[in-house]
Amino acid sequence: MYELAVEAVQSGEIIGLPTDTVYGLAVDPLNQNAVSALYDAKGRPEHKPVGLLVTSVEDAAMIAELHGYAAELAEMFWPGALTLVVAPKVILSDWVGDRQRLTVGIRVPDCGPAREVLALTGPLAVTSANRSGQPDVHSDREARAIFGDEVAYYVPGQAPGGTPSTVVDATGFRPLVIRQGAVEIPA
Repeated sequence: MYELAVEAVQSGEIIGLPTDTVYGLAVDPLNQNAVSALYDAKGRPEHKPVGLLVTSVEDAAMIAELHGYAAELAEMFWPGALTLVVAPKVILSDWVGDRQRLTVGIRVPDCGPAREVLALTGPLAVTSANRSGQPDVHSDREARAIFGDEVAYYVPGQAPGGTPSTVVDATGFRPLVIRQGAVEIPA
């Protein structure tokens, strides 16, 4: 069902992808040219890294350090609208994660189409489907109106959540909420 999305990712192209929060743009995080094309399409500043979506807590643990409260938060809120900023275990393309801090934001979306695509492609570098600084979009139609042919394939769908994920830095002694979003983190 998602063969065209998989082919586009494997060819280093950008795809549109509904998630449980907002509609996103996704690329192969190990393909530097694809990540660069994603930044160009969005007009995203180079200093602002993108994160990863994966299919499960187990997949996340294979590519990122999930220990202590990071593991607890993952078990509590994944799949769901929580992005954990953690240390990667693998080398990622420039701009995927924060090279200076040696961190990456990672999340398991609670969205059937997104997880089905991720199961076929593996982890994807994903950001919201909007021009940098513009409002988030929630459907493939809205994303297509903005990006047109810059995106090779749009997975049909509507993001039911409408609110971005909560971002928590899990690299310190205690969790630090960087962006309050759809998930309320207990104190």
